[in-house]
Amino acid sequence: MAAATAVVTPSGLEDGVSRSRGEGAGEVVVERGPGAAYHMFVVMEDLVEKLKLLHYEEELLRKNNLKPPSRHYFALPTNPGEQFYMFCTLAAWLINKAGRPFEQPQEYDDPNATISNILSELRSFGRTADFPPSKLKSGFGEHICYVLDCLAEEALKYIGFTWKRPTYPVEELEEETVPEDDAELTLNKVDEEFVEEETDNEENFIDLNVLKAQTYRLDMNESAKQEDILESTTDAAEWSLEVERVLPQLKVTIRTDNKDWRIHVDQMHQHKSGIESALKETKGFLDKLHNEISRTLEKIGSREKYINNQLEHLVQEYRAAQAQLSEARERYQQGNGGVTERTRLLSEVTEELEKVKQEMEEKGSSMTDGAPLVKIKQSLTKLKQETVQMDIRIGVVEHTLLQSKLKEKSNMTRDMHATVIPESAVGSY
Repeated sequence: MAAATAVVTPSGLEDGVSRSRGEGAGEVVVERGPGAAYHMFVVMEDLVEKLKLLHYEEELLRKNNLKPPSRHYFALPTNPGEQFYMFCTLAAWLINKAGRPFEQPQEYDDPNATISNILSELRSFGRTADFPPSKLKSGFGEHICYVLDCLAEEALKYIGFTWKRPTYPVEELEEETVPEDDAELTLNKVDEEFVEEETDNEENFIDLNVLKAQTYRLDMNESAKQEDILESTTDAAEWSLEVERVLPQLKVTIRTDNKDWRIHVDQMHQHKSGIESALKETKGFLDKLHNEISRTLEKIGSREKYINNQLEHLVQEYRAAQAQLSEARERYQQGNGGVTERTRLLSEVTEELEKVKQEMEEKGSSMTDGAPLVKIKQSLTKLKQETVQMDIRIGVVEHTLLQSKLKEKSNMTRDMHATVIPESAVGSY
């Protein structure tokens, strides 16, 4: 975990990002770098580490039966409703951890009121929040990460947490086992093949420079005392025991250093010699293969020329046949076009002929059919019956009119010859 967290502004950007106020009312135009879109992932990872330092798993998640959020839980949209509830729960818990009383939000609380309360508590800690509260309704984004990160920092300050320097574990170097044949090395061979290593504090290893100096002193002392030594008084058994006791300390172990340029040079020379030896053998095979391919290509070329010369008249005939075929295809296309047009005209004429035939059949069937004549006769009979009935009705009406006229005439004649007019008749007039 990082030893320090970058200070972020309310919009989730690092300090130092230039801002400019737009012409619109309250609009802020932020000039963001190419990595600003991924900064909230870094803030979210730091937030998870801070929550672990606050023991949120034991004090919050297990009590409320909640799942632990992932490293990018509030940075990516997954479930807005669930993320918003988790944000409100974490914010309320962090405010309480920072020493401020804050009620745990419920599921059916007003989200606007909850967000305004959280922002007011954030401002009370001295933090700035110059973004609209609607940015927190989505439940994810840089503003969510910023608010929770600020509250987590205030909670850590309240409990007195301080960042300490990292402690690195000390790795113990294991002694490398060296075969007995290569364990004891002469100083001349060491000087020729390897560079002297730095001095080590381990008891089992002897510095080559010190060993050289001791050997030089021993040689000088022995050369100076050779005249005094005339006879050895050392016991062979004690000498063997001393050799066995000192033998582990006399082993010189040379550790190969991969960064030694001399080893790399030797490897390069070995690889070069191997490549040259392999190249000689491979070059012979390649030259042989090249010669065979060249001869084969020459044979193929000569055979191709011979075949072309032998078949030249056949090729000309084939070309003439191809030209005739193309001409025949063109004539066929032209004829095929004329046939298609005539086929279309034939289909149109056939359709008209079918219509005429159908009309003639209908007319012929209507001419040979006696049903219309029967209908005409029935209609005439009906007309005659209706005419007789009309004549009867006309006669009845004429008779009725004649009776009425006669009655009226008789009444007028009676009135004219009447000498006394009855009173009743006068009164009626």
